[in-house]
Amino acid sequence: MTDTPTTGAPTAGSSTPEDLAVQGIAFTELADRFGTPLYVYDGDEIAARLRGLLDRLHPGVEVFYSLKANPNISVCALLHSLGARAEVSSLTELITAQRAGVPAEHLMFLGPGKSRAEVTACVKDDVLLICESFGELALIDEVAAGLGTTARVVLRVNPAFAVKGSGLTMGGKPRQFGIDEEALLADPELAGRHPAVRLSGFQVYMGTRILTEEVVAENTGRILDLAERLSARLGVPLDLVDVGGGLGVAYFAGERDLDPERTVELLNPHFAEFAARHPGTRLVMELGRYLVGHSGTYAVRVRYVKESRGEQFAVADGGTNHHMAAVGIGSFVKRNFPMRLLNRTGSDERRKWNVTGPLCTPNDTLGKAVELPADLEPGDLVGVDRSGAYGPTASPVHFLSHGYPAEVLVHRGRARLIRSRDDAEEMLARQILHDFTPHED
Repeated sequence: MTDTPTTGAPTAGSSTPEDLAVQGIAFTELADRFGTPLYVYDGDEIAARLRGLLDRLHPGVEVFYSLKANPNISVCALLHSLGARAEVSSLTELITAQRAGVPAEHLMFLGPGKSRAEVTACVKDDVLLICESFGELALIDEVAAGLGTTARVVLRVNPAFAVKGSGLTMGGKPRQFGIDEEALLADPELAGRHPAVRLSGFQVYMGTRILTEEVVAENTGRILDLAERLSARLGVPLDLVDVGGGLGVAYFAGERDLDPERTVELLNPHFAEFAARHPGTRLVMELGRYLVGHSGTYAVRVRYVKESRGEQFAVADGGTNHHMAAVGIGSFVKRNFPMRLLNRTGSDERRKWNVTGPLCTPNDTLGKAVELPADLEPGDLVGVDRSGAYGPTASPVHFLSHGYPAEVLVHRGRARLIRSRDDAEEMLARQILHDFTPHED
């Protein structure tokens, strides 16, 4: 397996003949076979991302795939076959991972608002629970006692320190996530009040979309130090310490991807020193976007081209209903994901195009002023790259009742349909029609 290269975000509009295919299968062939809009995931890219870390990381570190990034069951199964565990945050994600073949010892469940049903399912199946509040801890204890068993629990900590260099900060401020470090340090009798719970470690997740190697390493070192201090204060054994993840993907101009070699070079000393002091502790990293983000291309077909008051528009058959992240990932200013023509190289002359979808809202803009070939025309395929994470399941797919797009995974040179496209009958099947015709008495 070749190492994952370190690059910036690809240039919008650039295409070469090699870019027009995935593992030798042309995008035009995939679009003709499966229709558009279409998500295409490159299994080789997913494997390279995971192996690029596992082959370099300290051997005691386990990588858990965060299903929230892309919860497709086949994507989960592929990553598990390559050595990843699974981190889930809903009952359906739990069932997805289990059906994908992930055993209980390789699962953990986190989230700030777990239901009784979710807690019960985890306790019954001996799935590790990441506890995020004192109230949740009491619920876990109650459920486990009622089932006559002991629940395995790791405490999520909201630390007193904050992260710099994160696209979205998850800790270090007032948050719904985790228990404040100060509250834990002030409660040394916590473990003793919950006899049906085995507290077995700590988890901290500082932020997402981190693109600086030094920040990743600094966070990790501080989290490991915090876990040791909390363990000593609370008498909680360090069976497991989860340092979160948040490794980012470069989407926009001026950003660059993390260098995996440099990242691991800075991380491993922290892990090695901690493992030397605590040789029996499981060390965990959670990765979602980093593993699957680069692998995906959202392919749409241009239906119409038009000019409006001096600007060029390409109106496509799919838009932000399938790819809400392309709106700008929380930015106040619209920034484009990398985009390109997928069915041909196009003319050398470039023009700025607004690539929009079929929705009745001006927000349905996949790309604004994107440099694409000047001869863009109806029938062309346009691809939004780096779209393997937070795609359809993080988007308003039912707006205007368009439904989910098809999803395809290309693995070992073979295109596999991993989610069929919604149709009208499937979307209406769960609705209930009542008869409101006036009737005479």
